Amino acid sequence: MDLYEYQARDLFEKYGVPVLAGIIADTPEEVKAAAEKLGGVVVVKAQVKTGGRGKAGGVKVAKTPDEAYEAAKAILGLDIKGHVVKRVMVAGGARIEKEFYFSVLLDRSNRSYLSLSSVEGGMEIEELAVERPEALARVEVNPLTGIDKPKAVEIARAAKFPEDLVEKVSDVFVKLYDVYTGEGATLVEVNPLILDADGAIIALDGKVSLDDNATEVRHPEHEELEDKDAADPLEAKAKAAGLNYVKLDGQVGIIGNGAGLVMSTLDVVAYAGENHGGVKPANFLDIGGGASATIMAAGLDVILGDEQVKSVFVNVFGGITSCVAVADGIVKALEILGAAATKPLVVRLDGNQVEEGRVILAAANHPLVTLAAGMDEGADKAAELANA
Repeated sequence: MDLYEYQARDLFEKYGVPVLAGIIADTPEEVKAAAEKLGGVVVVKAQVKTGGRGKAGGVKVAKTPDEAYEAAKAILGLDIKGHVVKRVMVAGGARIEKEFYFSVLLDRSNRSYLSLSSVEGGMEIEELAVERPEALARVEVNPLTGIDKPKAVEIARAAKFPEDLVEKVSDVFVKLYDVYTGEGATLVEVNPLILDADGAIIALDGKVSLDDNATEVRHPEHEELEDKDAADPLEAKAKAAGLNYVKLDGQVGIIGNGAGLVMSTLDVVAYAGENHGGVKPANFLDIGGGASATIMAAGLDVILGDEQVKSVFVNVFGGITSCVAVADGIVKALEILGAAATKPLVVRLDGNQVEEGRVILAAANHPLVTLAAGMDEGADKAAELANA
């Protein structure tokens, strides 16, 4: 779950990370009142989960409450990379002397944590990494020892912070790592981390991504941070049904049992699609070990509700759950969905009781169902139907 900036700011404050005062507002009138309360120069900042807000006009400095009001009128309703601004944060102004960058994230490829830091903050970090990679320090962080004071000093020096700032920034690095571990995050980023005119180090803009698994087990309070109105309706529907679903930008709906099988299916469908107009997988949907009629119906209901989907590929390997149960589930799911089932399904079964399962599907003789002998054949047929 990606958090809004104001939510990241609140978490930072909880862990003692130095931040500026901030007030959330949904209307120009609320923005004006917030500016009056904060006093002095304020910054009105669009709250959207994407970068490039400043370039898009989503961040404006206001010297008076009236200017803040006008800034809010310009920002609220603004479309920034497909995200419509519905809320802003009014933050206190800062006299910036220098801008830095710091983040800690999950490094999946090395099964470790990684710290990225630079004395050149404020710009798009992706651009810096490409254009001047030597300006971005990459320091591996052992999950067992984390970022303590000595490690934080190592990171600051690797990033070439001036020696007179190492002590200050390293204290902040330790606190930001506390946010990372304390909240079960996969990313904690500050850009920019600033040195202000009074010599203070302040996290001016934060980004936090939380691990949904941590939310379910260790941090149920994170549910309150989720913006349900902004969630993709299909993903929200799948989550409510207990399905492991991720929407993609394609035309072939995918249902499989087991994450590995589903990932393989995505690759095979993408490859087959190259011969059929470039069609691609429309989703990741893992129904797990169970393929009951209820689960299958819920999965098909979600996928068929995607207007981009033109065909569905059901790729199931019967293990603990036999192919007989899977076939029965598909037949009953189509009965449950009734008229809502309007798109062709290609079904590939293999594994436990596969022959009996295929007999059940053949006997049902549903007009939307096509049986495939193997994964490659099924993927090719589903891609062909999606391009018809």
